[in-house]
Amino acid sequence: MFAIVEIAGLQYKVEQDQKLFVNRLKGEKGDKVSFDKILLTVNGSITVGAPAVNGITVDAEILDHVKADKVIVFKKKRRKGYQVKNGHRQSLTQIKITGITGFDGSTKKAAKKETVKAEVLSDHATVNFGEDHELNYHLKKNNLSQSKENRETLITLGKAVKVELEKNVLTHEEVDAAIVKNIDQFKALNK
Repeated sequence: MFAIVEIAGLQYKVEQDQKLFVNRLKGEKGDKVSFDKILLTVNGSITVGAPAVNGITVDAEILDHVKADKVIVFKKKRRKGYQVKNGHRQSLTQIKITGITGFDGSTKKAAKKETVKAEVLSDHATVNFGEDHELNYHLKKNNLSQSKENRETLITLGKAVKVELEKNVLTHEEVDAAIVKNIDQFKALNK
């Protein structure tokens, strides 16, 4: 079991009882900290966050505040007599991962996400009455002209069918059935 977590702006792969150095954190030696921006978890199954996994937290303990090894920064411009030598030691915090918690609630949230995805996928089966090309498709399918009057008639017909069926969205089959049922209205416009 491991997780990829964002700590102080950087991403780390963490496991239980792992020690690692991260950018300096607020807090004293021995303090408990928790991180909730989990990008990915692997606990038998892989859960990828969008952008973060909800309900999972990584708990850690601050072991020490230290400085990294010195990095030399040397600048020079040739033939100009310009040289600058600087050193830098990054401030780090050593932490120990004490636990990754919250996997019980993630299964429930994953089930909810699956139902939401199923509803989103069903969007392709519904008709958007604000799009002329969808209205033209249904008119052409039923051998009717794709005139502005026919599109307006189809929009009013769609509103009536929504009220009749008590739905907010209609499927393509329901729209086609409504056109066939009320084909006389369209033929009257064509005369």
